[in-house]
Amino acid sequence: MTAPARQEGTVFEAGGGVYLVRLGSGALVEAALRGRLKQERRTGDRVVAGDGVTVSPQGEGWVVEAVAPRDSELVRRGLGGRKAKVVAANVERVLVVVAARDPDVSFQLVDRLLVVVESSHLHAVLVVNKVDLPGAGAVVAELSSLYGAVGYPVLAVSAVTGEGMDDLAAALRHGTSALVGPSGAGKSSILNALHPELDLRTGGLSRKTGRGRHTTVSSRLIPLECGGTVADTPGFGDVGLWGVEAAEVSRCFPEIVPLEDECRFRGCAHVKEPDCAVREAVATGAVAESRYRSYLALREEALQASEAAGY
Repeated sequence: MTAPARQEGTVFEAGGGVYLVRLGSGALVEAALRGRLKQERRTGDRVVAGDGVTVSPQGEGWVVEAVAPRDSELVRRGLGGRKAKVVAANVERVLVVVAARDPDVSFQLVDRLLVVVESSHLHAVLVVNKVDLPGAGAVVAELSSLYGAVGYPVLAVSAVTGEGMDDLAAALRHGTSALVGPSGAGKSSILNALHPELDLRTGGLSRKTGRGRHTTVSSRLIPLECGGTVADTPGFGDVGLWGVEAAEVSRCFPEIVPLEDECRFRGCAHVKEPDCAVREAVATGAVAESRYRSYLALREEALQASEAAGY
């Protein structure tokens, strides 16, 4: 039986110029990118996991003929800061996964990951893994207090004991979600616990750095037994914003946004201006000082990026 000339599909994994595409029939095929598509201007990589594509058979293989417009894209600054890195396309929510212990959680990194999600106009959920480890309870309480007050759902889970996994499965059950976080946080272990047949490779901490080893090398879509699809992404610790001007950074902090109209000056940078409602909120504890420091750091990076680009 001859295959249709063209078929619609979704990119499940991209790497090395080869794209694993799931067709509408459920079949998986490997496809290369049509030459003319390599000239198209798109954010970051031309085709990423989650992209909708049109493919057609060519010889003994398949070729990507067209790439559909994206409903959403999770974007961060690429290595070197000179171009965008699209982590995944067409996702509906992003689960920021960190470990309560081993490695110890970095609040600054959590802030940066959440800001990347906000700048991509996506919904974020904070997942704290390894809550079975000694001392994890205090870390979970601190994270829940800080980020829960901002409005982010916080799920405490253990891929080892199964604690909290039902709530996590419920959060993933519908649509497509992306899992992001540093190496060693246990993203692959969580997915194995949700869907044991996956048997994803996992790794411990590096004895040299105390950080997690990369076990996921490229973003890929994974259908789950509980329902829904997950974009599993490589762990990364260097997290920067892409395409966000310094004046727009504050919009990525939900607790700062409602205060801006109360500042004395329109367009207040919340750095040293008098009668700044944001700085006053930090002084009273209404806005966490750690979050404010993250805001200042990201704003300064945005200013430096604009200067480097000659804006």
